[in-house]
Order: sequence, then structure tokens, then C-alpha cells
Amino acid sequence: MSSGPTLRIDLDSGVPAYRQIVDGLRILLVSGKLAPGSELPSVRRIAVDLGVHFNTVAEAYRTLAEEGWLELRHGRGATVVERDAPAANAEKVTEFRRRLRALVAEMQSQGASAAKLSVELRNAAIELDL
Repeated sequence: MSSGPTLRIDLDSGVPAYRQIVDGLRILLVSGKLAPGSELPSVRRIAVDLGVHFNTVAEAYRTLAEEGWLELRHGRGATVVERDAPAANAEKVTEFRRRLRALVAEMQSQGASAAKLSVELRNAAIELDL
């Protein structure tokens, strides 16, 4: 990952660092920028690069392993595995819709227009090849 995609987090954000790491890596995984067989940097390497505790990165790696994205081996790091997309259930779709509406409302309260948000949502879908 050091010569490829870059992971960034905002330590001043209200979103926990491990969650930002999970979200950032998931975007790279879903978009194919991290392909099956790719080896991720060690927990300690990412922790140093991002300025966080190694347990923060370990938690993020464990979360992605539980989702079926990574294979973790002690002393060997994390490897991206081939993963079939699970079928979305109605509860997850409802929760996604709720969170998306909350984000849109938050951005509108910050002055973003509906047209601008529409463009951003469209671009996100294109980037993720939806």
C-alpha cells in the first residue's frame, strides 16, 4: 500500500480513528484499489504513518477480517482475500438510508446545495463503480 493507494485520517475528527481506518480501507477494497492477494502494511507501520496507537490499527484490521476482507496471520500481516458480496438485507438498507439522509441534512445545514450534494453522491457512486 505504500506505493499505491494512500490512507489518511483526521485526528481532530469526532469519528474514532479506527473507524476512519476501517472506512478508508473499505473504500479502497470496494473500489478494487486493494485487490485480492495484496498485502497491507504491518499494524505498526500504519500506526506510525498515521500517528495512532498500534491497537487502533489492529482493531481496524480485525473489523475488516470479520467482514471477510482480510486474512490476518500473526507475524505475517494482513492479506486481502477474494470476497463474494453478501446480499444486502432490508434492515441494512433501511439503516443506510437513515444515515445517508442524516449526512445530507447535515451538509445542507452547512450550506451545501441539493445540486452540489447530488453531484457528490453521483461521483462517489462512479468512484466505487456502482
